[in-house]
Amino acid sequence: MITTDAWVLHAGPKGGGPAPGGAAGLRRETFAFPDLGDDEVLVEPLYGSWEANLEHALSRSPVDICRQRGEPSVVLGNIGVVRVLRTGQAPEARALSEGDVCMVMPFGKCDRYGYAELAYAYDAPGTIGLLAKRTKVAARMLLPLPSDSAYTLPQWATYARYFSAWDNWRVAYACWRGQLPDVAAEDHLVFGWGGGVVLAELELARRAGFRVAMTAGGDERLSCLARKGITPVDRRTFPDLELSRRLDEGDPDLVERYRTSEKEFLRIIESLSDGHGAAIFIDNIGAPLLRPTLKALGRLGVLTTLGWKRGMVTETRRAVECIKRHLHVNTHVWRSGDSPEILEYQAATGWIPDPDMIRTYDFEDVPRLADDYATGKVTSYFPVFTVNPE
Repeated sequence: MITTDAWVLHAGPKGGGPAPGGAAGLRRETFAFPDLGDDEVLVEPLYGSWEANLEHALSRSPVDICRQRGEPSVVLGNIGVVRVLRTGQAPEARALSEGDVCMVMPFGKCDRYGYAELAYAYDAPGTIGLLAKRTKVAARMLLPLPSDSAYTLPQWATYARYFSAWDNWRVAYACWRGQLPDVAAEDHLVFGWGGGVVLAELELARRAGFRVAMTAGGDERLSCLARKGITPVDRRTFPDLELSRRLDEGDPDLVERYRTSEKEFLRIIESLSDGHGAAIFIDNIGAPLLRPTLKALGRLGVLTTLGWKRGMVTETRRAVECIKRHLHVNTHVWRSGDSPEILEYQAATGWIPDPDMIRTYDFEDVPRLADDYATGKVTSYFPVFTVNPE
Protein backbone atom coordinates (compact mmCIF):
# COMPACT_ATOMS: atom_id res chain seq x y z
CA MET A 1 0.00 0.00 0.00
CA ILE A 2 0.98 3.62 -0.57
CA THR A 3 0.04 6.32 1.94
CA THR A 4 -0.12 10.05 1.42
CA ASP A 5 -1.22 13.32 2.97
CA ALA A 6 -4.48 14.37 1.27
CA TRP A 7 -7.66 16.38 1.42
CA VAL A 8 -10.37 13.71 1.54
CA LEU A 9 -14.12 13.79 0.88
CA HIS A 10 -16.16 11.19 2.76
CA ALA A 11 -19.50 9.75 1.74
CA GLY A 12 -22.65 11.32 3.13
CA PRO A 13 -25.28 9.35 5.08
CA LYS A 14 -27.15 6.55 3.37
CA GLY A 15 -30.48 7.61 2.00
CA GLY A 16 -29.26 11.07 1.04
CA GLY A 17 -29.51 12.79 4.42
CA PRO A 18 -27.65 16.00 5.27
CA ALA A 19 -23.88 15.86 4.78
CA PRO A 20 -21.17 18.49 5.18
CA GLY A 21 -20.81 20.55 2.01
CA GLY A 22 -18.18 22.89 0.61
CA ALA A 23 -14.93 23.11 2.52
CA ALA A 24 -16.63 21.55 5.57
CA GLY A 25 -16.78 18.29 3.63
CA LEU A 26 -12.99 18.09 3.26
CA ARG A 27 -10.74 16.49 5.87
CA ARG A 28 -6.98 16.54 5.76
CA GLU A 29 -5.80 13.06 6.67
CA THR A 30 -3.64 10.11 5.66
CA PHE A 31 -5.06 8.33 2.64
CA ALA A 32 -3.97 4.84 1.55
CA PHE A 33 -4.20 3.27 -1.90
CA PRO A 34 -2.85 0.11 -3.60
CA ASP A 35 0.64 0.00 -5.07
CA LEU A 36 1.23 0.63 -8.77
CA GLY A 37 -0.18 -1.58 -11.46
CA ASP A 38 1.99 -2.26 -14.47
CA ASP A 39 0.32 0.47 -16.52
CA GLU A 40 0.31 3.07 -13.74
CA VAL A 41 2.67 5.86 -12.66
CA LEU A 42 3.33 7.25 -9.18
CA VAL A 43 3.40 11.05 -9.32
CA GLU A 44 3.64 14.07 -7.05
CA PRO A 45 1.19 16.84 -7.98
CA LEU A 46 2.83 20.24 -8.38
CA TYR A 47 -0.10 22.51 -9.26
CA GLY A 48 -3.80 21.72 -9.51
CA SER A 49 -6.58 23.73 -11.11
CA TRP A 50 -9.80 24.35 -9.20
CA GLU A 51 -12.57 23.22 -11.56
CA ALA A 52 -16.36 23.32 -11.38
CA ASN A 53 -16.53 19.55 -10.85
CA LEU A 54 -14.83 20.06 -7.48
CA GLU A 55 -17.63 22.37 -6.38
CA HIS A 56 -20.24 19.89 -7.66
CA ALA A 57 -18.61 17.12 -5.62
CA LEU A 58 -18.27 19.18 -2.45
CA SER A 59 -21.86 20.45 -2.63
CA ARG A 60 -23.01 16.89 -3.40
CA SER A 61 -24.98 18.27 -6.32
CA PRO A 62 -26.32 16.61 -8.36
CA VAL A 63 -25.07 13.47 -6.55
CA ASP A 64 -22.92 12.31 -3.66
CA ILE A 65 -19.94 11.28 -5.75
CA CYS A 66 -18.66 8.85 -3.08
CA ARG A 67 -22.01 7.05 -3.04
CA GLN A 68 -22.11 6.99 -6.83
CA ARG A 69 -18.66 5.40 -6.93
CA GLY A 70 -19.51 3.00 -4.11
CA GLU A 71 -16.50 4.16 -2.06
CA PRO A 72 -16.42 5.45 1.54
CA SER A 73 -14.06 8.31 0.67
CA VAL A 74 -12.39 9.86 -2.38
CA VAL A 75 -9.59 12.26 -3.22
CA LEU A 76 -10.72 14.83 -5.78
CA GLY A 77 -8.79 17.01 -8.23
CA ASN A 78 -8.50 15.89 -11.84
CA ILE A 79 -6.71 18.77 -13.59
CA GLY A 80 -3.11 19.71 -12.90
CA VAL A 81 0.60 19.34 -13.50
CA VAL A 82 2.55 16.48 -11.90
CA ARG A 83 6.10 15.12 -11.65
CA VAL A 84 6.80 11.43 -12.28
CA LEU A 85 8.28 9.57 -9.30
CA ARG A 86 8.10 5.91 -10.34
CA THR A 87 6.58 3.92 -13.19
CA GLY A 88 5.02 0.52 -13.63
CA GLN A 89 6.52 -2.12 -15.89
CA ALA A 90 4.22 -1.91 -18.92
CA PRO A 91 5.71 -0.29 -22.06
CA GLU A 92 3.36 2.72 -21.89
CA ALA A 93 4.48 3.40 -18.31
CA ARG A 94 8.18 2.85 -18.99
CA ALA A 95 7.98 5.42 -21.82
CA LEU A 96 7.95 7.98 -18.99
CA SER A 97 10.95 8.71 -16.78
CA GLU A 98 11.46 9.88 -13.22
CA GLY A 99 11.36 13.67 -13.16
CA ASP A 100 9.14 14.10 -16.23
CA VAL A 101 6.63 16.91 -15.74
CA CYS A 102 3.24 16.14 -17.27
CA MET A 103 -0.34 17.31 -17.58
CA VAL A 104 -2.98 14.90 -16.32
CA MET A 105 -5.63 14.15 -18.94
CA PRO A 106 -8.86 13.47 -16.97
CA PHE A 107 -10.08 10.50 -19.03
CA GLY A 108 -11.11 7.86 -16.51
CA LYS A 109 -13.07 6.03 -19.20
CA CYS A 110 -13.48 6.93 -22.87
CA ASP A 111 -15.93 5.82 -25.52
CA ARG A 112 -14.68 4.22 -28.73
CA TYR A 113 -14.06 7.67 -30.27
CA GLY A 114 -11.89 8.97 -27.42
CA TYR A 115 -14.47 11.17 -25.69
CA ALA A 116 -14.80 11.02 -21.91
CA GLU A 117 -17.55 8.94 -20.33
CA LEU A 118 -16.20 8.93 -16.77
CA ALA A 119 -13.83 11.55 -15.36
CA TYR A 120 -10.70 10.67 -13.43
CA ALA A 121 -10.92 11.67 -9.75
CA TYR A 122 -14.61 12.46 -10.12
CA ASP A 123 -17.03 9.72 -11.17
CA ALA A 124 -14.48 7.11 -12.34
CA PRO A 125 -14.26 4.49 -9.54
CA GLY A 126 -10.90 3.75 -7.96
CA THR A 127 -9.17 6.92 -9.14
CA ILE A 128 -7.19 9.11 -6.72
CA GLY A 129 -7.00 12.83 -7.46
CA LEU A 130 -4.48 15.63 -7.16
CA LEU A 131 -5.54 16.96 -3.75
CA ALA A 132 -2.81 14.72 -2.34
CA LYS A 133 0.95 14.89 -1.89
CA ARG A 134 1.30 11.73 -3.97
CA THR A 135 -1.09 9.82 -6.18
CA LYS A 136 -1.10 7.38 -9.07
CA VAL A 137 -2.54 7.66 -12.56
CA ALA A 138 -2.72 5.49 -15.65
CA ALA A 139 0.26 6.20 -17.90
CA ARG A 140 -2.06 6.84 -20.86
CA MET A 141 -3.40 9.89 -19.00
CA LEU A 142 -0.07 11.72 -18.80
CA LEU A 143 0.93 14.26 -21.46
CA PRO A 144 4.53 15.49 -21.02
CA LEU A 145 5.08 19.24 -21.11
CA PRO A 146 7.68 20.74 -23.47
CA SER A 147 11.02 20.84 -21.69
CA ASP A 148 11.82 24.21 -23.26
CA SER A 149 8.48 25.87 -22.50
CA ALA A 150 8.37 29.65 -22.14
CA TYR A 151 5.44 29.39 -19.72
CA THR A 152 5.28 28.69 -16.01
CA LEU A 153 3.74 25.60 -14.45
CA PRO A 154 0.80 27.58 -12.97
CA GLN A 155 0.04 28.81 -16.51
CA TRP A 156 0.08 25.26 -17.84
CA ALA A 157 -2.09 24.04 -14.93
CA THR A 158 -5.05 25.94 -16.41
CA TYR A 159 -5.08 23.78 -19.55
CA ALA A 160 -8.49 22.15 -19.04
CA ARG A 161 -10.35 25.38 -19.68
CA TYR A 162 -8.40 25.83 -22.91
CA PHE A 163 -8.64 22.22 -24.09
CA SER A 164 -12.40 22.20 -23.42
CA ALA A 165 -12.82 25.56 -25.18
CA TRP A 166 -10.92 24.24 -28.22
CA ASP A 167 -13.26 21.26 -28.55
CA ASN A 168 -16.46 23.27 -28.05
CA TRP A 169 -15.39 26.00 -30.47
CA ARG A 170 -14.48 23.47 -33.16
CA VAL A 171 -18.00 22.00 -33.08
CA ALA A 172 -19.89 25.30 -32.64
CA TYR A 173 -18.00 27.01 -35.45
CA ALA A 174 -18.55 24.06 -37.81
CA CYS A 175 -22.29 24.18 -37.07
CA TRP A 176 -22.46 27.92 -37.74
CA ARG A 177 -20.54 27.54 -40.99
CA GLY A 178 -22.81 24.65 -41.95
CA GLN A 179 -25.67 27.12 -42.38
CA LEU A 180 -23.67 30.18 -43.43
CA PRO A 181 -20.67 28.99 -45.47
CA ASP A 182 -20.10 32.22 -47.37
CA VAL A 183 -20.55 35.14 -44.94
CA ALA A 184 -17.84 37.23 -43.29
CA ALA A 185 -17.12 36.43 -39.65
CA GLU A 186 -16.29 40.06 -38.86
CA ASP A 187 -19.93 41.01 -39.39
CA HIS A 188 -21.06 38.62 -36.64
CA LEU A 189 -20.94 38.60 -32.85
CA VAL A 190 -19.84 35.80 -30.54
CA PHE A 191 -21.00 36.50 -26.99
CA GLY A 192 -20.51 34.63 -23.72
CA TRP A 193 -21.47 34.67 -20.08
CA GLY A 194 -18.38 35.01 -17.88
CA GLY A 195 -15.88 32.27 -17.05
CA GLY A 196 -12.39 31.01 -17.84
CA VAL A 197 -13.55 28.54 -20.51
CA VAL A 198 -15.58 31.25 -22.23
CA LEU A 199 -12.63 33.64 -22.15
CA ALA A 200 -10.43 31.02 -23.84
CA GLU A 201 -13.13 30.26 -26.43
CA LEU A 202 -13.71 33.91 -27.24
CA GLU A 203 -10.00 34.29 -27.90
CA LEU A 204 -10.36 31.59 -30.56
CA ALA A 205 -13.43 33.36 -31.97
CA ARG A 206 -11.51 36.64 -32.13
CA ARG A 207 -8.65 34.92 -33.94
CA ALA A 208 -11.23 33.56 -36.41
CA GLY A 209 -12.30 37.15 -37.16
CA PHE A 210 -15.51 37.50 -35.14
CA ARG A 211 -16.57 40.40 -32.97
CA VAL A 212 -16.38 39.10 -29.40
CA ALA A 213 -17.87 40.25 -26.10
CA MET A 214 -18.29 38.78 -22.63
CA THR A 215 -19.87 39.64 -19.31
CA ALA A 216 -18.04 40.17 -16.03
CA GLY A 217 -19.17 41.48 -12.66
CA GLY A 218 -16.05 43.17 -11.32
CA ASP A 219 -13.58 45.83 -12.38
CA GLU A 220 -10.60 43.45 -12.33
CA ARG A 221 -12.22 40.99 -14.70
CA LEU A 222 -13.57 43.72 -16.98
CA SER A 223 -10.05 45.11 -17.34
CA CYS A 224 -8.72 41.62 -18.04
CA LEU A 225 -11.19 41.15 -20.89
CA ALA A 226 -10.26 44.46 -22.46
CA ARG A 227 -6.55 43.52 -22.37
CA LYS A 228 -7.40 40.30 -24.20
CA GLY A 229 -9.21 42.14 -27.00
CA ILE A 230 -12.67 41.07 -25.81
CA THR A 231 -15.34 43.74 -25.43
CA PRO A 232 -16.20 43.79 -21.69
CA VAL A 233 -19.88 43.97 -20.72
CA ASP A 234 -20.60 44.85 -17.09
CA ARG A 235 -23.31 42.50 -15.87
CA ARG A 236 -24.02 44.86 -12.97
CA THR A 237 -26.01 46.95 -15.47
CA PHE A 238 -28.60 44.15 -15.75
CA PRO A 239 -28.51 42.54 -12.29
CA ASP A 240 -31.87 40.76 -12.30
CA LEU A 241 -31.69 38.50 -15.36
CA GLU A 242 -31.70 35.34 -13.23
CA LEU A 243 -35.18 36.27 -12.02
CA SER A 244 -36.41 34.77 -15.32
CA ARG A 245 -36.81 31.46 -13.45
CA ARG A 246 -39.39 33.02 -11.13
CA LEU A 247 -41.64 34.88 -13.55
CA ASP A 248 -44.48 32.45 -12.89
CA GLU A 249 -44.72 33.60 -9.25
CA GLY A 250 -46.98 36.49 -10.26
CA ASP A 251 -45.02 39.11 -8.31
CA PRO A 252 -45.34 42.41 -10.25
CA ASP A 253 -42.18 43.87 -8.70
CA LEU A 254 -40.16 40.79 -9.61
CA VAL A 255 -41.50 40.85 -13.18
CA GLU A 256 -40.68 44.53 -13.58
CA ARG A 257 -37.15 44.08 -12.26
CA TYR A 258 -36.55 41.24 -14.70
CA ARG A 259 -37.95 43.14 -17.67
CA THR A 260 -35.77 46.16 -16.89
CA SER A 261 -32.64 44.01 -16.84
CA GLU A 262 -33.65 42.08 -19.94
CA LYS A 263 -34.32 45.28 -21.88
CA GLU A 264 -30.86 46.66 -21.02
CA PHE A 265 -29.14 43.37 -21.83
CA LEU A 266 -30.84 43.05 -25.23
CA ARG A 267 -30.05 46.70 -25.98
CA ILE A 268 -26.36 45.94 -25.50
CA ILE A 269 -26.54 42.84 -27.69
CA GLU A 270 -28.32 44.84 -30.41
CA SER A 271 -25.62 47.50 -30.29
CA LEU A 272 -22.76 45.01 -30.47
CA SER A 273 -24.34 43.02 -33.31
CA ASP A 274 -25.76 45.83 -35.46
CA GLY A 275 -29.23 44.65 -34.53
CA HIS A 276 -28.79 41.04 -35.68
CA GLY A 277 -28.27 39.24 -32.37
CA ALA A 278 -25.45 36.90 -31.43
CA ALA A 279 -24.28 34.51 -34.14
CA ILE A 280 -22.83 32.19 -31.49
CA PHE A 281 -23.71 32.43 -27.80
CA ILE A 282 -21.54 30.54 -25.30
CA ASP A 283 -23.62 29.68 -22.22
CA ASN A 284 -22.12 27.58 -19.45
CA ILE A 285 -24.55 28.86 -16.80
CA GLY A 286 -27.70 26.99 -17.77
CA ALA A 287 -31.30 27.30 -16.64
CA PRO A 288 -31.37 30.73 -14.90
CA LEU A 289 -30.22 32.59 -18.00
CA LEU A 290 -31.72 30.53 -20.81
CA ARG A 291 -34.61 32.93 -21.51
CA PRO A 292 -32.45 36.04 -22.15
CA THR A 293 -29.83 33.90 -23.91
CA LEU A 294 -32.31 32.67 -26.50
CA LYS A 295 -33.72 36.18 -26.98
CA ALA A 296 -30.20 37.45 -27.66
CA LEU A 297 -29.45 34.71 -30.21
CA GLY A 298 -29.85 35.83 -33.80
CA ARG A 299 -31.43 33.92 -36.67
CA LEU A 300 -29.37 30.89 -37.69
CA GLY A 301 -27.47 31.35 -34.44
CA VAL A 302 -25.70 28.66 -32.43
CA LEU A 303 -26.27 28.23 -28.71
CA THR A 304 -23.25 26.32 -27.48
CA THR A 305 -22.49 25.01 -24.03
CA LEU A 306 -20.10 22.70 -22.22
CA GLY A 307 -21.28 23.29 -18.66
CA TRP A 308 -24.26 23.74 -16.40
CA LYS A 309 -22.97 25.78 -13.48
CA ARG A 310 -26.35 27.08 -12.29
CA GLY A 311 -28.84 24.56 -13.66
CA MET A 312 -28.90 21.34 -15.66
CA VAL A 313 -32.56 21.21 -16.70
CA THR A 314 -33.65 23.58 -19.46
CA GLU A 315 -36.79 23.88 -21.58
CA THR A 316 -37.26 25.38 -25.04
CA ARG A 317 -40.12 25.88 -27.50
CA ARG A 318 -39.16 23.59 -30.33
CA ALA A 319 -41.24 25.40 -32.96
CA VAL A 320 -39.55 28.73 -32.22
CA GLU A 321 -36.09 27.19 -32.30
CA CYS A 322 -36.85 25.46 -35.60
CA ILE A 323 -38.28 28.56 -37.27
CA LYS A 324 -35.29 30.66 -36.18
CA ARG A 325 -32.96 27.83 -37.28
CA HIS A 326 -31.17 27.88 -33.95
CA LEU A 327 -28.64 25.10 -33.51
CA HIS A 328 -27.89 23.80 -30.01
CA VAL A 329 -24.43 22.38 -29.35
CA ASN A 330 -23.55 20.42 -26.19
CA THR A 331 -20.03 19.14 -25.58
CA HIS A 332 -18.09 17.80 -22.60
CA VAL A 333 -14.32 17.90 -22.00
CA TRP A 334 -12.47 17.11 -25.28
CA ARG A 335 -11.32 14.15 -27.38
CA SER A 336 -8.31 12.46 -25.83
CA GLY A 337 -6.51 12.05 -29.16
CA ASP A 338 -6.61 15.81 -29.74
CA SER A 339 -4.61 16.62 -26.61
CA PRO A 340 -1.12 16.78 -28.17
CA GLU A 341 -2.39 19.04 -30.98
CA ILE A 342 -4.00 21.47 -28.54
CA LEU A 343 -0.88 21.55 -26.37
CA GLU A 344 1.24 22.29 -29.44
CA TYR A 345 -1.10 25.11 -30.46
CA GLN A 346 -0.89 26.67 -27.00
CA ALA A 347 2.91 26.45 -26.94
CA ALA A 348 3.25 27.94 -30.43
CA THR A 349 0.70 30.76 -30.22
CA GLY A 350 0.59 31.92 -26.60
CA TRP A 351 -3.05 30.94 -26.21
CA ILE A 352 -2.63 30.68 -22.46
CA PRO A 353 -3.47 32.97 -19.51
CA ASP A 354 -1.06 35.70 -18.52
CA PRO A 355 0.63 35.05 -15.16
CA ASP A 356 -1.24 37.93 -13.48
CA MET A 357 -4.56 36.29 -14.40
CA ILE A 358 -3.85 33.34 -12.09
CA ARG A 359 -4.42 33.22 -8.34
CA THR A 360 -2.54 30.56 -6.42
CA TYR A 361 -3.54 29.05 -3.06
CA ASP A 362 -1.26 26.94 -0.86
CA PHE A 363 -2.14 23.31 -0.15
CA GLU A 364 -2.99 24.26 3.44
CA ASP A 365 -5.47 26.83 2.12
CA VAL A 366 -7.53 24.45 -0.04
CA PRO A 367 -10.62 24.79 2.22
CA ARG A 368 -10.43 28.57 1.85
CA LEU A 369 -10.16 28.17 -1.92
CA ALA A 370 -13.24 25.92 -1.89
CA ASP A 371 -15.23 28.50 0.07
CA ASP A 372 -13.97 31.45 -2.00
CA TYR A 373 -14.91 29.69 -5.23
CA ALA A 374 -18.36 28.69 -4.00
CA THR A 375 -19.18 32.19 -2.74
CA GLY A 376 -17.83 34.08 -5.75
CA LYS A 377 -14.87 35.62 -3.93
CA VAL A 378 -12.31 34.37 -6.43
CA THR A 379 -11.77 37.24 -8.83
CA SER A 380 -9.33 35.30 -11.01
CA TYR A 381 -10.61 33.23 -13.92
CA PHE A 382 -7.89 30.70 -13.15
CA PRO A 383 -7.60 29.68 -9.46
CA VAL A 384 -4.93 27.05 -8.84
CA PHE A 385 -3.46 25.39 -5.77
CA THR A 386 0.08 24.25 -5.02
CA VAL A 387 0.70 20.77 -3.64
CA ASN A 388 4.43 20.16 -3.74
CA PRO A 389 6.49 23.34 -4.27
CA GLU A 390 8.72 23.28 -7.33
